[in-house]
Amino acid sequence: MKTNRIHRTLFAAVLGLTLSAGASAYADRGEREHEDHGRYKAVENQTYKQECSACHYLYLPGLLPARSWEALIKGSDKHFGENLALDEKTSSEISGFLNANSAEKTNTEWSNKIMKSVGSATPERIMDVPWIIKEHRKVKNAFKRPSVGSASNCGACHTRGQEGDFEAVKVPK
Repeated sequence: MKTNRIHRTLFAAVLGLTLSAGASAYADRGEREHEDHGRYKAVENQTYKQECSACHYLYLPGLLPARSWEALIKGSDKHFGENLALDEKTSSEISGFLNANSAEKTNTEWSNKIMKSVGSATPERIMDVPWIIKEHRKVKNAFKRPSVGSASNCGACHTRGQEGDFEAVKVPK
């Protein structure tokens, strides 16, 4: 009888520790997920990388809604004054990649803020997104610096932006 009580006590203690460890592991996992919640995944689509970064900073798809990317691809014959001359296969692959990873499909805190600020608008430039404009209001004079060049040169300040980390910021002099 005494042995059964010891066994039950030990079982309860082990069960308690197991449940506690499981809850702790779950909480830790949730904290890690929360820590990365604002980060985007780095671009892994080679066609998008090759075609788009040949001329400018490689913008992450989660920075604009799908309708914006669609408008940019459909207007690729007059892309900010340039004809991208994308063949149908390349255009389709890039469009599919951008759509699948656009702001409304990227589960990050930043994409959610972007979508909320955009509403029903279709911005064609990332710097036309109200939330992004608001986030840059204190550094807008930096865009005039030769070391930055313009608001579209995200990599000048967001040195790890193409890796999905826009929190690593260093505004050059």
